[in-house]
Amino acid sequence: MKKLTETMKEMLDALACAHAGEYLSAGEKTAILSRKSSTIKPEPVVTEAVTGCAEPARASSNARQVALYLGSELPPAVMEYVIETCSRTQHDLTVLTFQSENSGRALLDPYQQALEAAGVDMQLESLTGDEPVAGLRRYLRSHPEVAFLACKDAGYLGRSYLHGSQSQKKNTLPVPVVVITTAGENSGTRGQLASDKNSSGEAVA
Repeated sequence: MKKLTETMKEMLDALACAHAGEYLSAGEKTAILSRKSSTIKPEPVVTEAVTGCAEPARASSNARQVALYLGSELPPAVMEYVIETCSRTQHDLTVLTFQSENSGRALLDPYQQALEAAGVDMQLESLTGDEPVAGLRRYLRSHPEVAFLACKDAGYLGRSYLHGSQSQKKNTLPVPVVVITTAGENSGTRGQLASDKNSSGEAVA
């Protein structure tokens, strides 16, 4: 009975002082909490292995992505550049194409081993529409995880950026575009930043 009475007193005291902290400054609260935490001894944590449960897969939709625009051809130098960049920056790879999924995978299959060796996760997205730039713009606007878009210099998109075959307004994409030059593959592949965007999506270069 005595123990129960003492417990009731402690509970009533706690209720009476429940709002006492509202009258303390931030520094006073911190000092009190620091003294309290220093007197508490952490109890050991017991872990038990659970068999038959795999680790949860990383949510690739939240991971940063490098996007690659894939046309009807895929030069080896382009994939070498993209794989090296994704591995260095720890980004995943999203391949965007207006080709059929089978055609896209046929072009990508030779590089599957290199992607796995570099630890780069890749996904293929088949887009639809008559105008490639418009389709790319729609996808990129709805996927803010994409850091930049890469393309080869000899393709439709690369030529439009390098040679100005389209108006700047029509060709504007919501992410930077890196054009990979492959004309002199023997002398090395080079990524050229063709455009950049500010936070409002306007072209700044």
